Amino acid sequence: MDSAELSILLTAEGLRLLDSLPLYSAGDSVKQVSALRKAGHSPELVAAVLTQSRLREKARAKFGAFADRLLYTPAGLEQATRLKVAAMHAGRFRDAGIGVADRSGGRIADLGCGIGADALALAALDLSVVAVERDEVTAAIATYNLAGFPSAEVVLGDAETFPLDGVEAVYLDPARRTGGTTNTSRLTRPEDYSPSVDFAFGLAERLPAGIKLGPGFDRSLIPAEAEAQWVSVDGQVVEMGLWFGALARPGIRRSALVVDESGAAELTAESDSPDAPTRELGDYLYEPDGAVIRARLIGALAERIGAGMLSRDIAYLTGDELVVTPFASAFRVRERLPAGEAQLKKALRDRRIGTLEIKKRGIDVDPATLRTRLALKGSETATLILTRVDGAHAALLVDRVTG
Repeated sequence: MDSAELSILLTAEGLRLLDSLPLYSAGDSVKQVSALRKAGHSPELVAAVLTQSRLREKARAKFGAFADRLLYTPAGLEQATRLKVAAMHAGRFRDAGIGVADRSGGRIADLGCGIGADALALAALDLSVVAVERDEVTAAIATYNLAGFPSAEVVLGDAETFPLDGVEAVYLDPARRTGGTTNTSRLTRPEDYSPSVDFAFGLAERLPAGIKLGPGFDRSLIPAEAEAQWVSVDGQVVEMGLWFGALARPGIRRSALVVDESGAAELTAESDSPDAPTRELGDYLYEPDGAVIRARLIGALAERIGAGMLSRDIAYLTGDELVVTPFASAFRVRERLPAGEAQLKKALRDRRIGTLEIKKRGIDVDPATLRTRLALKGSETATLILTRVDGAHAALLVDRVTG
């Protein structure tokens, strides 16, 4: 999106037309273009509103029904924090008494605010926030998105040079993609982020700070004083947050936050937890959530559910009793099948298994390719876990435990 397209969109006609559109469907886009052009709308306006309609449809995964109240750039939506997670981040600032409007303290600076998702969550709690964005189009969109919140201000400026007079704490979500609002590419080196990680960590030495980074960020670069929290949403690890000063909770340096439609649950520890001892295969097998694995809290989870490691350095746990936990998927073990492909194929055929979920860890196999070679036929459904037990390849036929 460029400034000309945004100017067309941010008119009374453009916004009315956007809000009047039905849910976006790629299959209907050609018909929509034709109908809107026939109604007398300019090609530029039609392109602008249909682009926003497509982005709003994509944004529902992050913002739910609230998605239709916001405007987006493709790059801004890609990096925007999910609404549920942003609300939890904002709660840290509120609980620390930072940015509270009825106090004499200063504002929260959201440095590199993008389309304003995190600033919106802060402002929704009536916290005072100044959102800084250096891209003119993105800043204009953030201004639109935050227009309903009097405690929020958007400033066009550079995060690394913005004056912090009157700022009580900072939040940074460094851009991990190349500049622009569309056709961007992912940056792999932390020193190339904008603002840079070194700048962000330097600020955290002076002010309470929250820094959002990718879940695969190099753990060796995490400052010792930071609370590191990995967040998964509906089974997908979406971010790692580092919290400093008053925003870091006492006694917690590692955390796995698991969010789904039923709510949120958190596993915390003072440090990485050592792995649990290995044990023989029990009646149940557990696959820890990705946030638990990233936070290196598998040992803490094992202790909580009374399980052991299935094999050294492989993130599967096993136990004799079923313990339902938000931090792992549970499977009831049916039996151990032959690991060789020919014998495995025969065993699955003998059991009339035609629908098979294949999971693997610790061995080099492509589940999609294997599924094709197995040529499954039958009416039964199961899950196959390919891994190592006692150092040897193993094929475990299991049933996923639901509810």
